[in-house]
Amino acid sequence: MAESIKTGVSLYSYQEEFYTGKLDLEGCIQEVAKSGAKGVEILPEQMIKGFPHIPESFYETWHGWMEKYNLTPIAYDAFLELKLFPNRITTLDESVEMMKRDISIANKLGCKVLRTLVATPIEVIGASLEYAEEKDIKIALEVHAPFTFGTPWFEERMEYIQKTGTKWFGIMPDLGVFVKRMPSVMEDWHIRHGANPKIVEYVSGNYASRADMKAIEKEVQNMGSANEYDKLFARLGTHMVYTDPQILKDYIPYIMHVHGKFYEINNKMEEPSIPYNDIISVLKNNGYTGYVNSEYEGNRHIQDYKEVDSIEQVQRHQKLLHQIIHN
Repeated sequence: MAESIKTGVSLYSYQEEFYTGKLDLEGCIQEVAKSGAKGVEILPEQMIKGFPHIPESFYETWHGWMEKYNLTPIAYDAFLELKLFPNRITTLDESVEMMKRDISIANKLGCKVLRTLVATPIEVIGASLEYAEEKDIKIALEVHAPFTFGTPWFEERMEYIQKTGTKWFGIMPDLGVFVKRMPSVMEDWHIRHGANPKIVEYVSGNYASRADMKAIEKEVQNMGSANEYDKLFARLGTHMVYTDPQILKDYIPYIMHVHGKFYEINNKMEEPSIPYNDIISVLKNNGYTGYVNSEYEGNRHIQDYKEVDSIEQVQRHQKLLHQIIHN
């Protein structure tokens, strides 16, 4: 039987419950197991006390949890702090030292993939690859809106990967680059705060028809009747991205991990803004067998009027993924 795509959960998904104290770190891990997922992705800066000075006892506890809940550590979300100092950015040596620190922690946690962000200079990644290979950690660059496939930023990094032939640096698509329509939770948030429903509908309609959203933003800015929330929503439209999922075919060998971004799984078990069936089918039909990790990001758009239930949302997302993967 051919190997299939695997699923995990980024603990980022439970940020609301973690912040409010409803779930501690073990509680978050327990919910991953309950969701049916098998992989765990962690943000150490957010969730591990004392980071980056982590006691050895924590690693023992962590691996005990993995065994207890039958889970596998998959990805480590790193943040390269380039602005630690008020008068300068960190030097190359300082940045490389920070990257190696994160690689070392990822290795101790048992993760095989380290997520790095758009701001990470190629020079820092290049200087860290030998250490990454030594520690058996793959550095995955998150492809995140508003940057996407085909942009100069992306092409420069792909050229580096292909030119060097490295197996230790690749990409991590965030499914937020495939937003086909404006998320309804974002529309509703703006309307609750005073945006004109007709202007919201106008902006969303233009986004769905792939209009020039910068031109639409300018148009809304110049509307005499538009208030600050109308303008805010129009600006948001310029930061969202829709990329044809078929583009993933060309990058399967370079994809080390996938962030399953979602804003809402509704009662119909659909993500209204992201074409999950199209995306997962392309990955599945073209040989991707790595992880797709649930990354819930709808909490911030509903917390002003109702209680967030990230646990239910992640469970629904895992069901959706399994339906598509195993159909």
